[in-house]
Amino acid sequence: MGDVKVDAQLDLRGVVCPINFVKTKLKLESMEAGEVLELTLDSGEPIQNVPKSIKEEGHKILEVKKEDGFFRLKVQKGE
Repeated sequence: MGDVKVDAQLDLRGVVCPINFVKTKLKLESMEAGEVLELTLDSGEPIQNVPKSIKEEGHKILEVKKEDGFFRLKVQKGE
């Protein structure tokens, strides 16, 4: 899935919960259904909570990739 076209990016490293989810939600609201948002999240609470909350909102996690000390997520906006 590394060839997924990314429509927008959001770097949330250093942002605490639940602010990182709020920023993610606001960004997704400005996007069209089906577009892909690439998120950069810290390990710990952000990577544990944000993907779960995104799914509950009806969006799809396309990819979760562990980088050096953080995670990169690709999220497809739901309807």
